[in-house]
Amino acid sequence: MTKSVLLIEDEPNITEAVHYVLSRDGWTVKTHAKGDNANDVISSYQPDLIILDVMLPGKNGYDILRDLRQSAEGVDTPVLMLTARGQNKDREKAKALGCSRFMTKPFSNQDLIAAVRELAGL
Repeated sequence: MTKSVLLIEDEPNITEAVHYVLSRDGWTVKTHAKGDNANDVISSYQPDLIILDVMLPGKNGYDILRDLRQSAEGVDTPVLMLTARGQNKDREKAKALGCSRFMTKPFSNQDLIAAVRELAGL
């Protein structure tokens, strides 16, 4: 069974790189670039895993994560926060909101694959 990941990222170069790397690893990857309707996309797609940027147009990743954790279908979905904001306060905020794992940009392809596999229980 193929695992699905929803990448919520507004930077085209990051989106393309993550899509390529995870697709080659056997993942079905869907992408979305806006924050304001991200929770609707999550609800309709119901991915096995979410990769979420913090800085997004319309609604930030922290608010998306908060809303996701308050919804019945999103409470247990693993979320990897992938962001350029890597200070301790950013990590602590993400953890407090229910982030499963936190990773900063730039990242290595190997680290990304390892994190995604771990979160999916593979």
